[in-house]
Amino acid sequence: MEKRAQKRVSSSGTALSAGARELFVPGALVIATLSNPREKFWGMILALAPEGLSLSGAELASFEDLAVMVRDGEPFTPAVVFFPMHRLERVELDLPDGSLPSLSQRFFSKTGLEPSQALAPSGVNAKNLHNSDASEEPA
Repeated sequence: MEKRAQKRVSSSGTALSAGARELFVPGALVIATLSNPREKFWGMILALAPEGLSLSGAELASFEDLAVMVRDGEPFTPAVVFFPMHRLERVELDLPDGSLPSLSQRFFSKTGLEPSQALAPSGVNAKNLHNSDASEEPA
């Protein structure tokens, strides 16, 4: 009997192979295209769940300003956002396209800083962010 890749159906009804799911893991750099309103967001995945996508990053429209701020040593705190699945139109890995560098490569060449370092939310353990208990009482 031949083995088949385990598949899961996404919210849009498209089957995703287990291998494809392994690419979109916490720490992966992605570009998310959103609808209602239409916007694009560049960032690092903190969590991906059936409910939605948590990212640490910035709107794509402000990418150049972000790179200049980081290069100039200005204080920068990445936005930590959650996008519900119904707003996600597309999520793509931030990869080079032929001779065009990825946004991550452009960020590094402009700032000298790895995007994963710049986009790591300060004071937040990304692994525990998704699993935190919101009903926990303060000490």
